[in-house]
Amino acid sequence: MRTVGGGAEVQRPEAGLGTLSGLGTLSGLGTLSGLGALSGVRRLSGGPDGVPGGVGVSEGVPDAVGVSGGVPPGWYSSLSDSAPVHLVEHFLLTVQQVGGLPWWLSIVVATLSVRTAVTLPLAAYQTVVLARVEALQVEISELAKRLRYEVSVRARERSWTEKQSRFQFKKNLRRIVSQLYVRENCHPFKASLLIWVQLPLWISLSLALRNLTLDQSALHADLAAGGALWFPDLTVPDSTWILPLSLGLTNLIIVEVFSLQRVNPSHLQRIVTNSIRGFSVLMVPIAATVPSGLALYWLSSSLIGLSHNLLLRSRLLHRLLRLKTVRQSETPYRDLLSAFKSKYCR
Repeated sequence: MRTVGGGAEVQRPEAGLGTLSGLGTLSGLGTLSGLGALSGVRRLSGGPDGVPGGVGVSEGVPDAVGVSGGVPPGWYSSLSDSAPVHLVEHFLLTVQQVGGLPWWLSIVVATLSVRTAVTLPLAAYQTVVLARVEALQVEISELAKRLRYEVSVRARERSWTEKQSRFQFKKNLRRIVSQLYVRENCHPFKASLLIWVQLPLWISLSLALRNLTLDQSALHADLAAGGALWFPDLTVPDSTWILPLSLGLTNLIIVEVFSLQRVNPSHLQRIVTNSIRGFSVLMVPIAATVPSGLALYWLSSSLIGLSHNLLLRSRLLHRLLRLKTVRQSETPYRDLLSAFKSKYCR
């Protein structure tokens, strides 16, 4: 059954239509991180040559560009020179200096710290909200049946057309759904809180790493020697394409893990899933053109996100969070593997 969510409305009788108590609705899942083309230049705060931090300067371009009296900076320059990006830069520097780790490992540690301390709790909260919404579906179905019957009775009494009956049904169902949201404290917007926090964090960390790897950065030399294995220089793209291809593969696995959760996906859900698949493939050539340090962060973030997604399927964690869902499996990982095999290993 498809339900239509809406904001809370003031309860009032609808032209003689009886009201129902209790209610609920459906919600979607979290999404994958997005990306953008990260290009452009700026000088790191406190950079060399006495140039004020944050001034957009490029080799061969007068200092007046991007400063008062010159050409106004674009959206990318403004964003990469914003306070959140500077804050993330200092966070990365602190992690590297306090830990005394090589830069490649500092990037991984910083990514793990942020995703575990910030996004993991939000992902757990999202799981709680979605579980409450799912648990309401039986009640929603029963209430919808009763509402449909009451609307049909009133339609005969008042000679409503089919369009009027459908309007009354949807209007009252939205009211019922809003009441259920309030009762169970599980409005779908709360389930989307993760993406509203995760996406700005992802963009800020990406821009901060892009800034640190620029030629004008005071840390350029350190990052150039801070890599490992096949990517010794974090300021140049990975010529072997191992990082970009690993990133694309990891993102595709994340998409499949989400898609296997849906038993009977709708046409719209299939379109969205296929779009995200295409987006994951598009990330491969983009990651091959950015510095290795940035590609390493994207790969680390995706791997940690995948591990968090699998962790949130744990039966132990579900008991700790007191989750009650309609479809509770005692063997979630075995079921996931079986679904994957049945879909791709026939």
